[in-house]
Formats: sequence, C-alpha cells, structure tokens
Amino acid sequence: MSAPLARVWALLAACSLLGATASCGDDGDGTTGAQTPEPELVEAFDDEALASGNKAFACDAFAVEAQVDETLAMMSLEQKVAEMHGLQLAPVDDLYYAGGDEALGVPPLKMVDGPRGVRAGNATAFPVAMARGATWDPALEKRVGAAMGLETLAKGGNVLLAPCMNVLRHPGWGRAQETYSEDPFHMGALALGFIHGAQQHVIASAKHFAANSIEDTRFDVNVTIDARTLHEVYLPHFRRAVREGGVGSVMSAYNQVNGAYCDENAPLLTEILKGDWGFRGFVESDWVLGTHSTVDSARAGLDIEMPQGLYFDDDLVGAVVDGDVDEEVIDAAVRRILRTKLCFGLDAPVDPGPAVVESAEHRALAREVAEKSIVLLKNDGEALPLDADALGSVAIVGGLAAIANLGDEGSSAVTPTTAASPIDGLRAALTGAAVELRELPRDQLDAPDLAAIAGADAAIVVVGLTHEDEGENLPQNDLGGDRDSLRLRPEHEQLILAVAAQNPRTIVVVEAGASVVVRPWADEVAAILMAWYPGMEGGHALAGVLLGAVNPSGKLPVSVPRDEGHLPSFDHVGLEVAYGRFHGYTHLDRDGVEPEFAFGHGLSYTTFAYSALDVTPATLEPSGELVVELTIENTGARAGAEIVQLYLRAPDGAVEQPVRALSGFGRVELEPGARARLRMRVPASQLAHYDASGAGAWTPTVGVYGVDVGASSRDLRLAGEFELIDGG
Repeated sequence: MSAPLARVWALLAACSLLGATASCGDDGDGTTGAQTPEPELVEAFDDEALASGNKAFACDAFAVEAQVDETLAMMSLEQKVAEMHGLQLAPVDDLYYAGGDEALGVPPLKMVDGPRGVRAGNATAFPVAMARGATWDPALEKRVGAAMGLETLAKGGNVLLAPCMNVLRHPGWGRAQETYSEDPFHMGALALGFIHGAQQHVIASAKHFAANSIEDTRFDVNVTIDARTLHEVYLPHFRRAVREGGVGSVMSAYNQVNGAYCDENAPLLTEILKGDWGFRGFVESDWVLGTHSTVDSARAGLDIEMPQGLYFDDDLVGAVVDGDVDEEVIDAAVRRILRTKLCFGLDAPVDPGPAVVESAEHRALAREVAEKSIVLLKNDGEALPLDADALGSVAIVGGLAAIANLGDEGSSAVTPTTAASPIDGLRAALTGAAVELRELPRDQLDAPDLAAIAGADAAIVVVGLTHEDEGENLPQNDLGGDRDSLRLRPEHEQLILAVAAQNPRTIVVVEAGASVVVRPWADEVAAILMAWYPGMEGGHALAGVLLGAVNPSGKLPVSVPRDEGHLPSFDHVGLEVAYGRFHGYTHLDRDGVEPEFAFGHGLSYTTFAYSALDVTPATLEPSGELVVELTIENTGARAGAEIVQLYLRAPDGAVEQPVRALSGFGRVELEPGARARLRMRVPASQLAHYDASGAGAWTPTVGVYGVDVGASSRDLRLAGEFELIDGG
C-alpha cells in the first residue's frame, strides 16, 4: 500500500471561545505582543508510572508456564476440579477460600470484597467508588487500590473483589455507588488506576461481566443488546482492564446477556474475553446464584464457581468421565488459576502486619479522596466558602448531619473503627473559633429551631439517601435495591424549603450514590454540594470545603437531569430489558435536553481560563495517537485544581455516534496566576467503531472530527477540528 492507511491533521484550532483569553502569538496586525514565560508542560497521564508495580507485568511467563505444566501433570481429575470451586457458603475469618492443595504446594485463593475498603473486621472506609470517580484522578485511585490491597494482605487475603466496572446506565441503579461513572472512557481510566494499585499486592477482580446495571432483577433479567453497543459502550473499559491493566481475575455477572446467563455465555467469556482480548487470568462466578449449570458453564469458560461447589464438584468430575466435558476444558481452567497464583506470588505470601489497617497514612488518604471528590454544584453570590472569622453563628440541620453515612450495607459494606459525621467535622474545624455552631440534627423542625436558623449567618442542611434507599438488594431484607425515583425523600425536600425560607444563605449538602433531581428546591438555596457517601473521614473533608481550607475540585461522573423522564427508562421489575447505545449525557445531547448539572460539571472557589488549543497530526498506525494541547491559567485569587475535559465529535455518516464523547481529561493544579500547558493523548484506536456487519472488527471512522475542550460536557471553552482520511 503506497499511501498510509490513515493520516490525521489539524484543519482548525480555534484559540478561544466563550470568552477565554486567546494566546496565538499574533496581535492581529502581523506583529507579536509582549512575550510571557512559557507555561510548564503537563501530561494528562503518565501511563508508565501508573502501571509501575503491577505484579501482572513482572511475571516470568516462561518459568511460570513450566511450573504449571509440572503441577498439572501431577494432578488427578479430582484435584483439578477441586481448584475450580469455593470451599463453603460461609467465609472463614471473613475470607472466601477456593482451591488449594497443600500436598502439591498449591496455595488457596482467599477472596474478600472491597469496592470501598476491605470487608473483613475493621478496615479503612474510603469514599464509595462513585465519589472517587468524581476526583477524575487515576493516580489518586491507584493509591486507593494499593491501600486496599495492602489491607487485604494484612487480613490474610489475596484476591480483592474490586473494582466494580459496570457503566451506570441509569442513576436509579441501587449499586450506582459501587461503580465509577456513566462514561466508559472515564470508567476505564479510573478502574485502571485501581487495578494497578491493588495488584502491587493482591489479585484484583474486574466485575460484574457484563451489562450488569439493574439490582432488583439481577438474578434473572435478560439484557438484549446489539453487538456494536455492547463493544462500544458496555465492554471497552473491561477490555482496558485486561489489555492495559493485566487484571488477574474477572467476575461473571448474575444477569443474562442476549439470552444466556453470563456464566454460561461463551461469546462473552471465551470468544471476547479470552479470545479477542487475550485474557490469561481466571473467571470466577458471582456468589451463590451466579453459576447455573455444570456442563454449559464449564464449556462457556467459567473457571471457578463461588462460594462453594454446587455444580463444579463431583458433578463436573462425572461430566468429564461421561464425555460431556473434555478434560482439556478442565486443564485450561486450572492452568489459568495456577498461572495467576504463581504470577502474583501466592506461593510466597507477604504479611505486612496489622498496623497497616486503618493506619494514619490510609486515614489521611481517605480524607484526601473525600476532599477531592466533593462537587460544588451551585454557589450563588459566593455563599461558599464560609469565613469563620466573619461568622457569628452557623446552623447545621438534618438527621444525616449527625450520621457518618458510609453507604450500602451489602457486600460492599466496610466497618471502620471510627467515622466522622458532618457535625463531627464542623466541631473539630471550628475548635477555637468564635463561631456558635447551632446543631439541629433532625428532619422535623419546631418554632425555636426555625428561629435559630433565621438568626444564623448561614444554614447548612444535610440531606440525601442511606442504605435503606439504595444498595445491594439482599433476599433476606427489604432494604437497598434500585430507586423508584431520583428525588429526595419528601421530608428532606420539605426540610430544605423550610430552612431556605428562614435563611437566605442556605447551603445544601447531598449524600447519595448517584444523581439526585434537585429542581423542586434548587432555586431556593444559595449553594449545593454533592458529598456522595464520603467515607470515614467524610465529615472532616466536608468541613474543609465548607470553611475554605479545601478548594473543591470534584466533577460529576454522572449527569444530573432536571427531570428523570429526560433519561432512558429504567425498568427494574421486568425480566426483559433492551440496552441502547445512548444514556446519560449522550442521551441528553442526542435529544437536545438541557441537564440540571452536566456530566463533568463542578465549580471551584477560583476561576480558570482556557487558551491556545493545538491539535497535532497523527496516523492510525498501531502506535499512532492524536495529541491535543492547550494552556490553562488560574485567573482567581486561590490555588485550585481544574479538570480539563476533551470531547470528540465524530464525523457525520451512516454510523450513528454520540453528539460528543469524552476522549481525554487531565487534572491541573495551579497557584493563583499560574499557567500550565496540558497535553492529552488520544490513541488512534479510539477513532474507530465496531463493525458488526461481518465477522466483527474495529474500523476507522473517517471524516472530519470536532474537538471540544472545556470544564464539562456543556461548558466547552475551545474548539477545533481535524480530519481522518482513509489512505487505502
């Protein structure tokens, strides 16, 4: 082929839109203005640093395969099958055991839940994954994964059942708090950070594979989905976890996809995961009801039944003896299990000692994450931050103000030794200050309460959800599950309105796992903060943001609609559902509907200017990439961090695409007046669509692309274009 397969060049790079200061080097009269120092160049991601320490990439493949061959040759069929199921229904010292053969020198797997901390005794309770998604900081998430991995080791475990990587199709999903995002690109970046961190110490488990985002019917619902939507929306982040993260295990989901339960779904487990992506780790089932058969599950590619052997026990041995399952299938599964055990050093376990659990370092990390996760949604009249030196009194109102609201109490529950409520945080932060803290930790107010609120310089109302409203739906209780409505409880909406009627400087703090519709009361209050379920240090983090010791930098990883009817329908009752390719911001963009708060939205106590956008040519070679650079400046009086977001508008054509799709982002921390040059790289592989018309392949999407850069999916400051041409 004489011409390159594809080439990319910049046709237009608009330096400034929407009021940002231009910086093109030309004053418009052919001369250049006064020169200013070049800003520091900042890379959005350091992939090499992010991946460093991951045991998956330090494995001597030749030596490991030789040892696996030797062990397999010594194993009877019964010994092989014993590696393929859990020990028993109940955990042992909070750990779920699977396999292990002392005589052969094969260690057992010891699994423990961990989306927001280790679910074994007392452990550090981090903010939930959705809150961590709001940091938009994969490097920070790597530190969280490493901390959880280290605490897993200290508890005697070696498999951490995290991260949850299911795209949030609708914020009504009860387990929204356990995942990172509604966007697959953002999801993949955060999950990679966690995997790289956790796998410094233990095996991570990417879950729940796949298309799992309904809780109440999770055991039976059949999700129908076309191939292109599956590959482009619901799988790309799992693909990155395998190919870029080297994740050691994958958990199959309860639900069905296109008529087959995930543990029996050969297209998912064998053709895509192990075939197309080259996954070399093992697949374990979800617990108890996650395995549906002996023969079909084994043939489909399930390697381990958890938490005990109901199908993968003597029945599996019999299926091999009877010829229903080839012994090569068993050998392949056991090879994956043994390989992963050896690569992650399970034969030589490390004990970091109990002191790492809830250590001062991990508590400080939990606080840092909480601080960076809080999203300032609204701040009229600079109601925030509160200046303790200028305040006489502050009222803090609501039953949740006195509770350390950690979130779901299902499999993701974590029990810290102590946890700080919002009132705890404010008490500590105001110690020594001449500020009266009027504590009204209740949802029903009387006349004296209202008078106290009216006389305060500011009123903080803490409202939201708890594990009673959303979370894992366990058969033995009526708590949690999916949400019927995205609004707050009526008593919380009434509480906000009652407080706002008394005090014009009313600040609402919302605690929840995902979007909350705020339209009934948003216009009546001065400021709104999204605090999520902020972990054991959440109260202190919140106080820091309220009082200005911390400049908020969180950005929404979900869209907040003005009306939940603006989102796709959410059926958590029916057993047949269809997933389309549009949800969240892509759905709102397609329909031309204005969100309440856009995906990526988040305010700061300072301001930032965007300028000098540059789009660098690239090619669609395997190592090709599109490079986008811009200058970001802190134009305010406070140090702060901005999360710069890159969205691509795909070419018009026969293939339906989102209006724009997140394709890059970077966090930039700047002192007042400081500038930085941010570089974002887009791998050429992202400029493709899944062609399901034939055998299934990724095909370059040629034509003119739009480039939008800004502070959210709707607050876009700079725009440019480039063209992708098929030179074949």
